[in-house]
Amino acid sequence: MTQITGRNGKPYEVDEKEVKRLEYICGLVRRDILQTLYRVGRGHSGPSLSLVELLVTLYFRELRLDPTDPKWPDRDRFILSKGHGAVGLYSVLAERGLIPREELDTFESLGTRLQGSVDSIWLPWVELTTGSLGQGLSVSLGIAMGAKRQGKDIRSYCIMGDGETQEGNVWEAAMCAAKFKQDNLLAIVDWNGLQGGERHEVMPSMEPYADKWEAFGWHVIEIPGHDVATLLTAFHEARQVKDKPTIIVAHTVKGKGVSYMENETKWHLGNVTKPLYEQAMSEINARLEALSEYADG
Repeated sequence: MTQITGRNGKPYEVDEKEVKRLEYICGLVRRDILQTLYRVGRGHSGPSLSLVELLVTLYFRELRLDPTDPKWPDRDRFILSKGHGAVGLYSVLAERGLIPREELDTFESLGTRLQGSVDSIWLPWVELTTGSLGQGLSVSLGIAMGAKRQGKDIRSYCIMGDGETQEGNVWEAAMCAAKFKQDNLLAIVDWNGLQGGERHEVMPSMEPYADKWEAFGWHVIEIPGHDVATLLTAFHEARQVKDKPTIIVAHTVKGKGVSYMENETKWHLGNVTKPLYEQAMSEINARLEALSEYADG
């Protein structure tokens, strides 16, 4: 165990072996993402790869759920508002044992449960159909408010893309969450700096970003989004916050884990050809080999 200090100044113990185990799982998830998109030929590789550490730490350490019952009434709720990162979520669900791994082969095929954007009608582990950006935080807020009023110890989580937070209804939800002191609500922004194939510099400025959320009454935690130990610490800190919602601004890299995809706008939605697939798998497998001693926890 290593004791580190959270952004709130309080000490928190992180199990180094557990961190390495989660990093190994992240490698497995990245491999699943690339294999799935290669079979399809095209998909949202960049947005899915930037989500990996966020999703793995949520599903393997943070969320309270029943693996045998996706609709367990006392489960924590998670909404992937950034719905086009669907293949990232499906890969995590498969590695967590919540859906069959072989089901990844059906991604975007006729009649599949694994749609191009997450769909709650098809897949019971999905709380909300998303893809039309900007709606997830409002629903997550409603879930958090409902849980409070029923006296239930349920936390509500929402991952948004950075560009998505330009939507006006995100800030309407932000104001409401602060007004009603929804400390059981945690928003996470996947801040990878690229949006719909464009860099933020050519988009309406969102800076100073963290200051905006603080001004709206939120507790803000700004961290590197691919650092597993820091993510675990941030989740711990968020649970200690009282009388206000928390947002984690996670600075990530679009296409993380595949060298030719990282920070490249064309990999928001790209075609994974055989040579590129083989290069990506070589890089991912090398990292898995380096972490192989942690494969069994």
